Amino acid sequence: MQADLEEGLARVLRVPVSLTVAGRTDAGVHATGQVAHADLQRPVWEEQRGKLVRRLRGVLPRDIAVRAVREVPFDFDARFSALARHYVYRLTDVDAGPDPLRRADTVGWPRRLDADAMAAAAAPLVGLHDFAAFCRRREGATTIRTLLDLRVTREGDLVRVHASADAFCHSMVRSLVGALTAVGESRRTADWPAALLRSSERSSEVPVVPPGGLTLLRVDYPPDDELAARAEVTRAVRPT
Repeated sequence: MQADLEEGLARVLRVPVSLTVAGRTDAGVHATGQVAHADLQRPVWEEQRGKLVRRLRGVLPRDIAVRAVREVPFDFDARFSALARHYVYRLTDVDAGPDPLRRADTVGWPRRLDADAMAAAAAPLVGLHDFAAFCRRREGATTIRTLLDLRVTREGDLVRVHASADAFCHSMVRSLVGALTAVGESRRTADWPAALLRSSERSSEVPVVPPGGLTLLRVDYPPDDELAARAEVTRAVRPT
């Protein structure tokens, strides 16, 4: 998606464009609330600002839509200024599988899920923890995160896992959901996911669910006068 959007912007603006995005999602993951920024020369921006959304619609692939563009303060950084990122993972355990109109963003689960047990397992994971067991480690990157919310809800045959954090490490949400589904299938007890927080390495026992059920819903930012301070805090290495 990022490469396609950069190419589309370059075609419309007639200058090379490099984007910084709020969250780099795995292939197959959706985003309805992705945020990105680019640094542009003032004359380029002024020439296109009123018609950029419409012109991008004509050059972007059909599965990418830019809803709005606006000028932001110099201190804004789509990635480092973010306060929180909010995701939802959608599963259905109905025998027929997902509704045909929702097959792109809902995973058909082959076994029945106990959403109450999943919710009980999710609650102790909220807070500041080392999520190494749930992350694909990257050189020099910390796996310590503040999980702000992890909830499981059921509405009929649809199970939703809502996850919010200051930031997520690689494959963390899909791994958290994978651990919760193991509880939901009664293959693991409700205290198993929290017990994994004691691990300092990625756990091979944690399944990673398919990417298609995951959607980035929203990214939160502070007021304009707090952007620089937030970016400085985020860039700092979290304590180990």
